[in-house]
Amino acid sequence: MKKLLIIGIGAGDPDFITMQAVKALNIVDVFFMLEKGAAKDAMVELRREICRRYAKDRSYRMVEAPSPRREPRPADYTGCVDDLNRAKQETFERMIADGLGEGQVGAILAWGDPSLYDSTIRNIEAIATRQAIDYEVIPGISAVQVLAARHRITLNTIAQPVEITTGRRLAEGWPAGVDSVVVMLDGEETYRRFADQDIDIYWGAYLGTADEILIAGRLKDVSDEIHRVRAAARGRNGWIMDTYLMRRR
Repeated sequence: MKKLLIIGIGAGDPDFITMQAVKALNIVDVFFMLEKGAAKDAMVELRREICRRYAKDRSYRMVEAPSPRREPRPADYTGCVDDLNRAKQETFERMIADGLGEGQVGAILAWGDPSLYDSTIRNIEAIATRQAIDYEVIPGISAVQVLAARHRITLNTIAQPVEITTGRRLAEGWPAGVDSVVVMLDGEETYRRFADQDIDIYWGAYLGTADEILIAGRLKDVSDEIHRVRAAARGRNGWIMDTYLMRRR
């Protein structure tokens, strides 16, 4: 039977690789990668660098394919994501069928941790219902963990919960029953809607990479600065990956 490893590679820094991930990298015959265009070449290059640095015990191959695209501002977000995942499943299914032999081990290197706002596990689970493959998940260091470490904070206050959500959901209102909210996948800078409230923000972009940016302070004082810095960074790099924690005082 074919085996597939979903390996969390951490958020941007090759040093975030865990010892478990290193061991997993060294039993892989084929690495499968989706290319996301020139603007995000650095994300693919990080994956290649991780393989060069840590996969030392055996020879391996890399099989790459263009990543399916999705509409940047779809009217039906959930439906659009479902369509994207189906397209990714078809791409990975072809790659695995053509590129991985019986008894071999393949791997997908998932940015951050594959259990948090990542569809790789769901996609491979779907493929496993159609192909005879076994799969295993190796956890990684998420952007949320890196954000807290960089700002030297905890995600929650004592005995209180923290909610992890998206910018799209935060736009519907502050989650009930929590004072601390971590926001991922926010292309609309939803934090700006709360700038008139007594809230602290801890923001980070390109966490773990050479382009890492950190800003923290009272939201009403730093909201405009984050907006300016974020826009400039996105203009330079052609893309941005950021996350933040907001905490009510």
